[in-house]
Amino acid sequence: MEEIPKSHPRYHSLIIRKKLVDAFRQGIVVPEGLIAHGRGEALDYILGEKTLEPAYRAIKAASALLLISKKPVISVNGNTAALVPKEIIELSKIINAKLEVNLFHRTIEREVKINKLLKSLGADEVLGIGDDASETIPRLESKRRFVSPRGIYLADTVLLALEDGDRTEQLVKMGKKVIAIDLNPLSRTARTANITIVDNVIRAIPLLIEECKKLSNSPRDELEKIAYNFDNEENLKAMINAIKDRLSMLTSLEVI
Repeated sequence: MEEIPKSHPRYHSLIIRKKLVDAFRQGIVVPEGLIAHGRGEALDYILGEKTLEPAYRAIKAASALLLISKKPVISVNGNTAALVPKEIIELSKIINAKLEVNLFHRTIEREVKINKLLKSLGADEVLGIGDDASETIPRLESKRRFVSPRGIYLADTVLLALEDGDRTEQLVKMGKKVIAIDLNPLSRTARTANITIVDNVIRAIPLLIEECKKLSNSPRDELEKIAYNFDNEENLKAMINAIKDRLSMLTSLEVI
């Protein structure tokens, strides 16, 4: 494949697309994942492809919650594995979280390939592979219902990205705290999660790493205050207003 010139105005976007296409050819990402990314990229255009202030607030609250959680789990799908594999491994070690593969279009072949990729990049253990996903999330019919009894099933907090809303709803009903990374502030996932980071996963995960490091030595009561005083509904409203303000500023067609 021809190398993407760094002078291209859409260089970073094209690099992300290339990562996904390469992962698709490797069997890590499915065609539906490419479609999902296209939808997310369109939404990211609206954000100006940058992290807005409400997202920073959500990232701080999410970091505090992850640091005080006793059994945090990072849920990994194909797109996440393709785009931020090193970053989710680093984050998992900072917050002492387990990594668990959980796929809507689930096959043992994809699970094994994602497991191999994460292990090659330094992951100590990856849950949810094959027979390890022996528990089920109640009232969920998709293959996402299969989870590890040592991971998502017992987790007190689940961090997930690029998600569908039905699993988020059921995880919350199970009493778990859910942190979602979702570019759509109007989605069912965004509205159901306890903390929603409306941002691109390629920016959100590195920012979570940075914030978790910054807060890691903070007293527990301070972290609890940050996490539990966060109002997800109000923050989503603030994000929608920030998007409206940005769109109103674009009085003429902006070439991006």
